[in-house]
Amino acid sequence: MEKIFDVAALGEAMVELNQTHPGQPQYLQGFGGDTSNAVIAAARAGVKTTYITRLGADRFGDLLMGLWQGEGVDTSSIERDTQAPTGIYFVTHGATGHEFSYLRAGSAASRMTPAWLPRERVAQSKILHVSGISLAISATARETAFEAMAQAREAGTLVSFDSNLRLKLWSLEDARAGITRAIGLCDLFLPSVDDVNVLSGHSDPQAIIDWSHQLGAKQVVLKLGADGALVSDGKRREMVKGHRVELVDATGAGDCFCGNLLARIALGDSLFDAARYANAAAAIAVQGFGAVAPLPRADQVRALL
Repeated sequence: MEKIFDVAALGEAMVELNQTHPGQPQYLQGFGGDTSNAVIAAARAGVKTTYITRLGADRFGDLLMGLWQGEGVDTSSIERDTQAPTGIYFVTHGATGHEFSYLRAGSAASRMTPAWLPRERVAQSKILHVSGISLAISATARETAFEAMAQAREAGTLVSFDSNLRLKLWSLEDARAGITRAIGLCDLFLPSVDDVNVLSGHSDPQAIIDWSHQLGAKQVVLKLGADGALVSDGKRREMVKGHRVELVDATGAGDCFCGNLLARIALGDSLFDAARYANAAAAIAVQGFGAVAPLPRADQVRALL
């Protein structure tokens, strides 16, 4: 099937309320959801994108539809549910960093099923991106994500997977089982060091890369926060150093990294060049509040590089 999209993403999007002053009751309304953030980041990097999800038939769902349409993200595979809400979440900030509180139980996205999956959109995309949160929000969403990954492999679509471990959503035992299965189904694994430390017991980045390849990931980009990323294509490894910037809000920084990496791969960059670009994009994103508003455009990333 013709690949008319560069990057497709499957998961849950939510409306975000982000505390702008620690300890104070002021919240900035924005948008979030890891795979949604990533697909918007990819769109801002200059590629054709599509998002696959379900939303409530509510005002929050309307806001998200408007967001994607304004960003040029295809929305033709999004279903509205009159019986379930769009999820929302709150971000608070303190001495130990940012913390998330969710109102997403029973959301429209959590009610996705393999029978609902728009398989044609998966097959029409060069890259499919899913995450650990896509697996965690419900058992049916988890099976939908696995079905999408299998469909992508059949269609010659590259599968990208971000671990994005959220133990508020599922137990460590279930998370370990689901995420390790997904690693074996993906072409490109994009974990954070904190996630894999919990999942694998390894803290050394090189050992984490080894563990990821042993589980079946062909290529691995380990996100190391301010320290950058360790990149492996299975044959060689390279450390991409972080950029020193003023940290304002790290919400969505990893999603920004993933979206920009996938965009550059879709445009023909090597894994290593794409990681350098994505690393710069994430450094820009952490200098503003929220998951979406600070996502950079391509000219901003090129300027930093």
